[in-house]
Amino acid sequence: MNPVILWPEGAPNAAGTTEEDVPAIFPYLVSGENKAAVIVCPGGGYEFRADHEGEPIALWLNTLGISAFVIRYRVAPYRYPSALSDVQRAVRTVRERAAEFGVDPGRVGVLGFSAGGHLASTAGTLFDAGTPDAEDPIERQSSRPDLLMLCYPVITLSGPYTHDGSRIALLGADAAEAEIQALCSERNVTPETPPTFLWHTSEDGLVPVENSLLFASALGRSGVPFDLHVYALGGHGMGMAEGDEHVRNWTGQGASWLRLNGFAD
Repeated sequence: MNPVILWPEGAPNAAGTTEEDVPAIFPYLVSGENKAAVIVCPGGGYEFRADHEGEPIALWLNTLGISAFVIRYRVAPYRYPSALSDVQRAVRTVRERAAEFGVDPGRVGVLGFSAGGHLASTAGTLFDAGTPDAEDPIERQSSRPDLLMLCYPVITLSGPYTHDGSRIALLGADAAEAEIQALCSERNVTPETPPTFLWHTSEDGLVPVENSLLFASALGRSGVPFDLHVYALGGHGMGMAEGDEHVRNWTGQGASWLRLNGFAD
């Protein structure tokens, strides 16, 4: 299936008409009707989108009976809120076109890696219910995901545990402290945040494991169900982690959690 352009008439604040200026989702659909759907946000420090965190993840989700959509969200030199607008639009689009895609509009999740995990976490904490009287029917849909999967995510943008490159690419080197704090996802968790699956490695030297721990702690305080898996060994950016006998178990644990939440076959 061809990519689905999220704003056929041009994205908000688009600076041009190249592929990088045109947010889109790439569907990986499973046959049948009323399937769960997951939007996949590859990482890349808000500077690029890592291929190994896109299509391979979509194909894995397909094996679980889940339709997937890999999002081409805007990265630097685009800054906040472009990427968040893109993923919110993706959630709304999948819901509005659910019958066409054969998916259940009430089972739409967002999965992200690294900076894409930060993007997913903002989708799960800074959502809205849609605009009921919008002329565009897509904008009438809620942007709240029904669940989140965060893989070695960037969560905090402040303090010793942040990933400076992601913060600078997203907000610029001279961002005000108030703007930085507003996008620390651990500060934005509420009881309305979707159930969340997190995994990280304790050895991650690029995005410290404390990012996942901070988000899990915030979920716990808000009474939001979560799974948290921390692996003793392994670095950053492992994707499917097929080459690591231990860490690759995250996909099995993720599949079990997706079944628990009524997403996987």
